[in-house]
Amino acid sequence: MFGDLGKMMKQAQELQARMAEAQEEIGRIEVTGTSGAGLVSVRLAGKGDLRGISIDPTLMNPDEAEILEDLIVAAHNDAKGKLDDAVAEKMQAVTGGLQLPPGMKLPF
Repeated sequence: MFGDLGKMMKQAQELQARMAEAQEEIGRIEVTGTSGAGLVSVRLAGKGDLRGISIDPTLMNPDEAEILEDLIVAAHNDAKGKLDDAVAEKMQAVTGGLQLPPGMKLPF
């Protein structure tokens, strides 16, 4: 019985080490989301930090500011979706397919 507990503790420690490594790798992920056929792009880092925005100069018309704002939001949403997918893929690799209860996300 205590052998099983020891084995479980060792597995938990290994998972914790893999999680720490995954966190470092996630921090290095960078994705780019685009909108407006590439006229606007947004770069996000692995933890969701905004790294940069690129706007094609043809969109710099004060009369069309609302369109530009919408394109920035759309590009950010595209980048966020890509980031979420990349993080989920990395965590899936770390947990080895461990199914978590609905609503529970890793990293905690």
